[in-house]
Amino acid sequence: MTLLTSLPLYSVIFLSSWLHPLHVSVTEIEMNNADKRLEIMMRVFMDDLEVTLRKEFRYPELDILNPKEATLDEMMGAYLNAHFRISLDNKLQTVKYLGHEPEGDAFIFYLEVSNVKKWQTIQIQNNIIMEVYNDQSNLVHVTMNETVRSLRLTRNTPADRLTFDE
Repeated sequence: MTLLTSLPLYSVIFLSSWLHPLHVSVTEIEMNNADKRLEIMMRVFMDDLEVTLRKEFRYPELDILNPKEATLDEMMGAYLNAHFRISLDNKLQTVKYLGHEPEGDAFIFYLEVSNVKKWQTIQIQNNIIMEVYNDQSNLVHVTMNETVRSLRLTRNTPADRLTFDE
């Protein structure tokens, strides 16, 4: 009997995640009907983001907590503009970067889409970090009128759509 077969299942899952890190971001998009906007929060692990921004902007010594080359907001605004897009009923929307805050070992980035008209279908492209990690998963949760639908975007499927019939 090997070590792995003698351990409980949760221990094997924990051990395997320790041996192979998980590369994931979580994005929450909520339709604010009163203000006619999409409110977006994106959580990204700091270490994965630092590796990605070093490669993207060719700053091999980038310290994401104290960047000297440009502010994190400047870099993230440009990076997300290239790697995160939203279309509503097949019309590309302007996503505005608002800022960020640290939370534990991650950053939360805030974005919004304003002047949102009534829509049924949302298409999201989110291929952040995928140029660095092949196993990157970007989870996206969309809330409209208390209905939540979710997507898992990967290197093979960096964009997908959800339809709300309400």
